[in-house]
Amino acid sequence: MKSGENTKKRSRTDWKRIDAMRDEDIDFSDIPKQGAEFFANAIIWPGTKKQITLRLDPDVLKFFRRQGRGYQSTINAVLRKYMEARKEHAG
Repeated sequence: MKSGENTKKRSRTDWKRIDAMRDEDIDFSDIPKQGAEFFANAIIWPGTKKQITLRLDPDVLKFFRRQGRGYQSTINAVLRKYMEARKEHAG
């Protein structure tokens, strides 16, 4: 492909048909059933997140970045556990 050529592929999905589809029309046959045990261990995450600027010590940031992709979500999870522990302690 030459430089400057359009590299975006056009979707072949029929979005109008998808939008018109009812829940009962969806084929779930290839999705395994999940029992009560699965949902008992499921983690419910709050909807949207708020973007902020957070100042961290360089070594703390380096540690989390070394964890790889998703390190910001890991920081959020650590802060959530801390928050929940403090709430339990406060009663």
